[in-house]
Amino acid sequence: MPNGSAIRRAALEFGHFVLLSWGWRRLALAIGAGAFSSLGLAPLGWFPVLWVTVPVFVWLLDGCIAEPRAGVRASLGPAFAVGWGFGFGYFLGGLWWIGAAFLADAGAFLWLMPIAVVALPAGLALFWGVATAVARRFFWSEGWPRIVVLAIALSLTEWLRGHVLTGFPWNALGYVLTPTPLFMQIASLIGIWGVTLLAVLVFAAPALVIGPSSRVRRGDPAAFAFILLLLLADIAFGAYRLALADGAVVDSVRLRLVQPAIAQDEKWSPEHESDVMARYLSLSATGMTESGPAPFTVLIWPETAFPFYLTDRPNALAAIGALLPPGTTLLTGAARAEPDIDGIDGARVFNSLYVIGDDGTIRDAFDKVHLVPFGEYLPFEGWLRQLGFRQMVALPGGFDPGRRLRTLPLEHAPSFGPLICYEIIFPGAVTDPANRPSWFVNVTNDGWFGDTPGPRQHLQQAVVRAVEEGLPVARAANSGISAIIDPYGRILARREVGEAGIVDGPLPKPLSQTIYSRFGDAVYLALCLLSAAVAATGSFTRTKRRN
Repeated sequence: MPNGSAIRRAALEFGHFVLLSWGWRRLALAIGAGAFSSLGLAPLGWFPVLWVTVPVFVWLLDGCIAEPRAGVRASLGPAFAVGWGFGFGYFLGGLWWIGAAFLADAGAFLWLMPIAVVALPAGLALFWGVATAVARRFFWSEGWPRIVVLAIALSLTEWLRGHVLTGFPWNALGYVLTPTPLFMQIASLIGIWGVTLLAVLVFAAPALVIGPSSRVRRGDPAAFAFILLLLLADIAFGAYRLALADGAVVDSVRLRLVQPAIAQDEKWSPEHESDVMARYLSLSATGMTESGPAPFTVLIWPETAFPFYLTDRPNALAAIGALLPPGTTLLTGAARAEPDIDGIDGARVFNSLYVIGDDGTIRDAFDKVHLVPFGEYLPFEGWLRQLGFRQMVALPGGFDPGRRLRTLPLEHAPSFGPLICYEIIFPGAVTDPANRPSWFVNVTNDGWFGDTPGPRQHLQQAVVRAVEEGLPVARAANSGISAIIDPYGRILARREVGEAGIVDGPLPKPLSQTIYSRFGDAVYLALCLLSAAVAATGSFTRTKRRN
């Protein structure tokens, strides 16, 4: 077994190799380190890998030294390339599965698969390139302050990625540091953006004590120890919070989630209307008897459950009314159409969630606010259609967005916040601020992506939202993963990808408002300011000491 000196010598040699790499080798190392970092995401959760890959990232940036009089392009370009390369590898490794969606209608979309699989990671990586270019050019310094600067820069651009152009915060780096409920409780205080700030610090910390220099800079071991204490504090807080969890449930509510596992080509096919409806009714009636008590009080079907407008099928509503026992409610995803008030486009179509009473009447509806670009609508439609693009959902013109998030009341259960599909991935933007719900209902159709990491990553983000907001989540998916999640991020019951069946369970009680649900991203931004002040003080002290 190699001793400590041998390990340190190997780290020194490898660090030199990384630091002195340039050109295509530097870019290849960055892409490779980013790709290996994606192993920390669901479903693998191999987060220790980042204790190797992120220090490599730091050393690559250390080697991006520009001439004192170099122009803007020459001074920013190398660091931008490293950041972009690391981000491209990370997003390519974490999002390759989106290509599966193009197989649902291969004849129309297969030609777009390689474009999407490569173009989306390349575009998302631009945020990381900007972060590293600015950090390396204007704020980089020796020793531990550069680690803090990198954490601030990357977390801020990740925050921007979650907001710019409607936002796409999928696989924010902080999710790597939330593999289990024990690690993710800190999100109730600082949200996923604060966890992202912490994650960069934690995974970059080894670069303070090993690497291309045989001399450890003054203050770096203390900074390493402090970051290690931050990680231990995260774990201790998680253990403390989970130890206090009492598992309380709402006594009068019994949930049943239906996962029909309907193939995509059947789900949208009019000739399969009767088969689709029969499958929902059959699964929902599992274990029901004429004389016994109803096994559920709230029944939940997934997103766009029917290949038709429910309001155009009175027989379907009648069948639902015949299924539901007295005092029960159905919450189901469905497309909803309404006439265009201007009379120009004929009708507007929404991706909606209906509340249906035990008599088969529609009591309320919520329209999805945050639509999926290229999936549910086509950005820059006029221009892109000329190039042969169209949205994935076979609906002329795509869906129209709803106006705002709403909390919907229920007659025999606490009020809930409906979230359709990927609406649940947006931190701090999942509740009606004027009317906090008691639980979330997340209906989705992850069947587009088959048995890939996509449904697992979507579930993990739903779990973290539960912790951030202190609210339970009932998640009904077409083909998985359907689950009941308590406000501590613990999955109480689930059904896996591709499994048809039901998920029964109680409704967990909500917690009082968490720090994050009360103050939102203000907590994270305050941490960025504090970290910037610490880094500036450290840089000033080091400069003064050298002088």
